[in-house]
Amino acid sequence: MDTPDYETEKAKMLRGELYRAFTPGLITARHRCKVAVHAFNNAGIVSRRRQVELWRAIVEDARRLPPPAPTPEEDEALFEHEPWVESPIRMDYGFNVSVGAGTFINFNCTIIDTCRVVIGERCLFGPNVSLYTGLHPLDGEVRNGTAGPEWGKEIHIGDDCWLAGDVKILAGVTVGKGSTVGAGSVVTKVSYLRFFMVMEVRLLMAVVGRTAVLCGGWESGTGFEVSQGESAL
Repeated sequence: MDTPDYETEKAKMLRGELYRAFTPGLITARHRCKVAVHAFNNAGIVSRRRQVELWRAIVEDARRLPPPAPTPEEDEALFEHEPWVESPIRMDYGFNVSVGAGTFINFNCTIIDTCRVVIGERCLFGPNVSLYTGLHPLDGEVRNGTAGPEWGKEIHIGDDCWLAGDVKILAGVTVGKGSTVGAGSVVTKVSYLRFFMVMEVRLLMAVVGRTAVLCGGWESGTGFEVSQGESAL
C-alpha cells in the first residue's frame, strides 16, 4: 500500500480532486476496512473495552487502551467519553472518519468516507443515518464505471447535533453546532457555520423535510424562535 500509485491517488482523493478509486492500493485499503467492519459488526455481545478496541481498528486509531480496571463496572467507566457506535455500520476506508467524545451512532449508519468525515462531540445519530462524501462526474462517458475517476468533498457535523433516523448528509455539507435535522431529511448544500458567522448570532437551527428546508431557529438556551423561512439545502 506504499506504492507511488497508492500515495498519489490517496492524496488526490483526500484533496477532493479526481482520482482513481480502483487502483490496487485503494482496493487494499477498502479491504482492510471491510475486514475491520466485519469484525465489529459480528462481535456479538462484548465488553465495552472490546467494542472500543474494534471501533478503533476501523478508524485506525492507534492509541493504547488504558490498563484493565479491577471490576467490569470500573473498566467500562474508563470508556465513558468514547463514542458509542451500534452495529452494524458501513464505511469505505475508516481512516477518514473522526467521531467526538460522547457521541452516539445508532445502527445501520453508512459513511462513504472518500474525504474526511468529522463528527463532533455529544452528537446523536438515529438509525439509518448516511453520510456521503463521494461524488462522480455527471458526464456518463467521463464517469466510465470502475475505470473512470471519482472525487469527493468533506462532511463536518458540529458538536451537540441530533441527526434523526434516515437522515442523509451529502458531500460538502457542514451541519453547525447544536443543529437538529429531522427524520428522513436529505441535506445537500447548507453550511450552518457560515450562516452563523453572517448572522452574527448563535442560533440552534432545525431542518426538516425529504429535501431539507430551513424551518426556524432559536437562541441558545431559550427555545425562543427568532427566524423562519425556507432555504435551498
